[in-house]
Amino acid sequence: MCHALLQDPKFFRLLLRIDMELAGQTRAAGCTCGGVLHRANYPRKPRRCLDEVRADYASRFSFCCHRCRRRATSVSVRFFGRRVYLGLAVVLMSARRTEATSAVAQLGRLLNVPVRTLQRWRRWWVDEFPLTPLWQATCARFMPPIALSELPESLIERFAGSAGESLMRLLLFLSPLTVRHPLTLNEER
Repeated sequence: MCHALLQDPKFFRLLLRIDMELAGQTRAAGCTCGGVLHRANYPRKPRRCLDEVRADYASRFSFCCHRCRRRATSVSVRFFGRRVYLGLAVVLMSARRTEATSAVAQLGRLLNVPVRTLQRWRRWWVDEFPLTPLWQATCARFMPPIALSELPESLIERFAGSAGESLMRLLLFLSPLTVRHPLTLNEER
């Protein structure tokens, strides 16, 4: 996997353009109450972001209804939920298979990410990601089946194209995981 994308300003700008399109779709859909959505972005201080694009990554696109005040945060390819590291960094750094503790420590120092954080991400991919509704709904579409013990690397390999194209497609695939869908009183548990 090409970790050079973590240093490529063009790729970061591409992810920003995709997020802008996704935010536009969220805003155009409006609120469930029929109200108009106004911009109400969340400030962010993302880690592993290039200095050249840091200003573009200083906020997460979100909206607020003028009538009911309900939030509508769009899905994102830049941010991976509430994690402080960029989604690209979480995927790429988790894809580096390192079994030995010394290798994990070396990778953590190289990428300036605490070892415990890298280990937590690896556990999330192997233990929690397969339980997500996204994976449960889509895992059967991958033939032959994806090796769960080798996530996310085994998943990255399934998206066609150059390193940048496959990562962009993977981040789009994962984008439903970047927002929280709160329960309403009408939903069953």
